[in-house]
Amino acid sequence: MSAAPKRENDGDDLQGDSKRPKIEEKNTKLADEKATEVTDADEKADSSKMEKHEHILPPSHSLLGIPLPVAEEGRAISFRECDVGVSEYVGKGVSKIEGIIKQRFTDFLVFEVDLDGNVIHLKSLGKPDPPKKNPAEEETQADADADAMTGVEQDGAEVSVSNEDDAQEITNAEASLKPETEEPAEAKSDEPWPESFSKKLSPFMSPEAISQLKEIFLQGPEPPLVSDSGWAGRVKPSTENTAASTSTDSAMQEPDVDKDRSQPGRGRGRGGRGKGGGGRGGRRGRGNEREDHRKVLSEPIDSKDKRTKLHKVIRDLFGGKLESETDSSAPSSEAGSRVVIKWSKRGVGRGGRDPRNTGNGGRAPRGTFPPYIHFTMQKTNRDTQDALGHLARMLKVNVKELSVAGTKDKRGVTVQRVSLKRGNKTVEDVWRLANSVNGRRTAEQAVTQRGERGVRVADLNYRKASLELGLLKGNAFVITLRNVRVDSMSTLDKALNIIKNNGFINYYGMQRFGTASVPTHAIGLALLQSDWHKAVYLILQTRYGEHPEVEAARKAWLVDKNLDKALSLMPRRVVAERCILESYKKQNGDTRNAMGALSTIPRNLRLMYVHAYQSYVWNAIVSERIRMYGADKPVVGDLVFDVDSGESVEVPNDEGDDDEKEEKETGLSNRARKKQSRKPWTPPRVKTLTGDDLDKYSIFDVIMPLPGTDVAYPGGALGDRYRQFLEMDGLDPDNWVRKQKDYTLAGSYRKILHLPSEMTWSVLRYTDPDVPLAQADEDKLLGFDAPVIVEDGKFLALQINLTLGTASYATMALREITKTDTSSQYQTSLTIASADQKYRGTADGEGEGMEDVEAT
Repeated sequence: MSAAPKRENDGDDLQGDSKRPKIEEKNTKLADEKATEVTDADEKADSSKMEKHEHILPPSHSLLGIPLPVAEEGRAISFRECDVGVSEYVGKGVSKIEGIIKQRFTDFLVFEVDLDGNVIHLKSLGKPDPPKKNPAEEETQADADADAMTGVEQDGAEVSVSNEDDAQEITNAEASLKPETEEPAEAKSDEPWPESFSKKLSPFMSPEAISQLKEIFLQGPEPPLVSDSGWAGRVKPSTENTAASTSTDSAMQEPDVDKDRSQPGRGRGRGGRGKGGGGRGGRRGRGNEREDHRKVLSEPIDSKDKRTKLHKVIRDLFGGKLESETDSSAPSSEAGSRVVIKWSKRGVGRGGRDPRNTGNGGRAPRGTFPPYIHFTMQKTNRDTQDALGHLARMLKVNVKELSVAGTKDKRGVTVQRVSLKRGNKTVEDVWRLANSVNGRRTAEQAVTQRGERGVRVADLNYRKASLELGLLKGNAFVITLRNVRVDSMSTLDKALNIIKNNGFINYYGMQRFGTASVPTHAIGLALLQSDWHKAVYLILQTRYGEHPEVEAARKAWLVDKNLDKALSLMPRRVVAERCILESYKKQNGDTRNAMGALSTIPRNLRLMYVHAYQSYVWNAIVSERIRMYGADKPVVGDLVFDVDSGESVEVPNDEGDDDEKEEKETGLSNRARKKQSRKPWTPPRVKTLTGDDLDKYSIFDVIMPLPGTDVAYPGGALGDRYRQFLEMDGLDPDNWVRKQKDYTLAGSYRKILHLPSEMTWSVLRYTDPDVPLAQADEDKLLGFDAPVIVEDGKFLALQINLTLGTASYATMALREITKTDTSSQYQTSLTIASADQKYRGTADGEGEGMEDVEAT
């Protein structure tokens, strides 16, 4: 393992040490020895482990029955599918169909499918029109409900963030939350208080309380004027007399929470910018505002569920105009808690002031917009996180303010929705910044040229909730295989119909394990073994074929031992490496605290490594299952979910998990409300099939566990095989609890076969491999020439349209069709050797023009 110097400026440190008293030098030495005592022990253990198994792949690789891959002279190790446990097929008897996957970016088009089943496409490249009404009050997008949902789509017991390049996985359940500020159907009618309001409130409130609520609602958000010559509205500077204006009606009382804001001399009216104004923005100038003490109390409600339902009814009926909370001041003697209902302090909905009183030509002020902006992103040959990092720099926001429902494959053209926590930005601001309409490009160029650096943003609108991982139903693909060679068209149809009717093995694809010469599951195993120094070594290790900038940065650290140079050269998109180097920089070049350096890597990325190891074991055991028993029916010892809708691992709780927090106020963020609306995660119930169960289940019900603390293993030989893999890799199958909680895995389940929800195909002919056979959304909107099919072309292409659920890899479906390896190295070798390459550039057209896009 390459070692770096302990300190960056050893000479300077030694010079300084010579001036210190000997006692201080001795104390420092003792402190250093004490600090490194545990770390040195770890290093010795790490060294012994590395001596036992020097190959980069896990020791359990020997159980796969294939030799360890060896690097050719001057080249990196070439990893194949069989090295990560992928070896079997559903249609074993079907002849091989040769074809090249992802020869061009447009040969692999991916479109996200939202929770309502809508396929996401770019619709318009133009600048969004500013809304004339409060978008929190009126949403015109057809997919508003889908975008506002805060539940999570699941696949089996495991949720994947992608069909193609899973950065991480989570286990959540489906839940939906309608926009809180959307006007209810009744409220949009001509009658301000329909009879249905009273009817829906009657199960929770007395007729008297409903009458009081109706009264304050019809009065409006401003309290009515009183005929007392204004004295009741005046507040003395002293707070001693503030209790004098209490109401005798207990159902209409509210404590004064803003006593000092209306002191004389604090401003002139609301603006506060007149003589003696209250400073910037007039925040102190509220002296003329009438405080609203109106509120209605329900009768004591002893049922937590009933109180939560009342909160939901208030939200649904009044769209955020009225808010509700649990009365914490009620006497303990009461059997239950009361619910307080009053006008929202922020006016109409979560946005703020009533949009009818904007005073700027009918356009809603910025403060009335919902807190998020959603937009559609098309990216070309870029990782999802890389594309988000680019957008964050363009929008001048932290990348954490951007979120997606799932990550997409790098090599291809992918379309998905993205959410931004907008701050004070409008949709026009985001469109302008994301399209570089800030001096570098004009608005006209933005809608006539491709997006910069392979990223295009379009179709922006305001939303009340952010996107979260898993908020998708799957992905739709348009995949083009080139230079297809098959013995007959009947063989082609047979292979495709096997996928359509019998599915494919639901393997984790090569994207899960990285395309570099250091596979992610090897790093994951090091983390699970608490072998911190080895994990750091693997992350910082050189990789064959990397971008020259990254290669130079690694060399600066590993060869030149120059930490500053390595950091200056390392691109920001290379997240894990930068985090480790920056941690060493903070420690003045000290590399002993490897665990601490690893902890600075974003948690999602660290989990990606350990999830990759889980996926490797899962692939290997599923291959054993298919080899032993086939892929057509369940057998004794198989695992299935023990419930009809057994894919739920986290049951949604629409009525709230923590009543006191949920009821405290309606202004919680959507993420907080979503978390509160879930029950604690509990492992799903599974059963091991017996002979009597076999007729009740199909092969599509069979699941296999990803190793962890909360999963059951199959019976018989397969269960024993799990133990063999884990024990050979130095892990305890019965104890997955790690000292570092981040690496303690609960485990999950995944179905062993996947069946596409939709699948069609067509055969095309072409001659020039540079001519696109499918078109990206952006090119369609820009008016570029559509693909031209050459009827008498020299080569055969197969274009497949299929829709897959979450957690399934399209490349694994293609593998079932072609019976060839899908690793990038192998596919690149096929492209180089392909007969169609000699015809490049022979077409009259100028081609696609997208292959020059570089992910930077």
